[in-house]
Amino acid sequence: MSEHISVKQDGAVMRLGFNRPEKRNAITTEMYGALADGMTRAEQDPATRVVLFESTGDIFTAGNDIADFMAGNSSPSDSHDLPPVVRFLHALATAEKPLVAAVQGGAVGVGVTMLFHCDLVFAAESATFHMPFVDLGLVPEAASSLLIPAHIGHQRAAELLISGKKISAVRAYELGFVNKCVPGGELAALAESEATIIAEKAPMAVRLTKKLMKGDRTPVLERMKEEGVHFSSQLQSAEFREAGMAFMQKRKPDFSKLG
Repeated sequence: MSEHISVKQDGAVMRLGFNRPEKRNAITTEMYGALADGMTRAEQDPATRVVLFESTGDIFTAGNDIADFMAGNSSPSDSHDLPPVVRFLHALATAEKPLVAAVQGGAVGVGVTMLFHCDLVFAAESATFHMPFVDLGLVPEAASSLLIPAHIGHQRAAELLISGKKISAVRAYELGFVNKCVPGGELAALAESEATIIAEKAPMAVRLTKKLMKGDRTPVLERMKEEGVHFSSQLQSAEFREAGMAFMQKRKPDFSKLG
């Protein structure tokens, strides 16, 4: 278990928190493993009825730790056959118990795509949502290339995934993937209250209702696999090397001589 992922059992609610505020809660391979382990434990524990994603500090998560990815730390690092990030994404896609998220500050990359697997998403009014995959020479993950167009339409999805526009919490609410925006000081209490309300309901009825709403997960898992092939390929590309170096050097990447 990583020190940068907090795991707290609050009654029937398991709270999984990004806890690396000094690095804007950027997610490392070790953190993905801890998230996957926490979700597996929640699914197997009859006493856990809801998982609540939260964060420490003034940002939800800056997404993947770029330095970690550039160092090639994405292969299996424990006793599991699959890389930790893949285990986490699969856990999101196949979770039978409700997933709730409380988003404060910025959500970047997987910090946004994971929300399309959650059942309830609450955001601080100051929250922002940004998926700069193309800007980094990468492709979307978490089956977001399937789920986001299905949820908000192709053209609006293209704004987020191809143009890479950062949007506000109010815009996310308008697009339908945030349930409610509240002042930052009210976010934690709202998310806790909503998670507790669900946890008190008939557990099998809740899980079956979620299963019926989500439908067949096979297309989602297949899209994750397809995205993963392209994502891995792009990690080895000149485009990602240029984007990574530009990120480290705090400059705009120059893709004019590539492609």
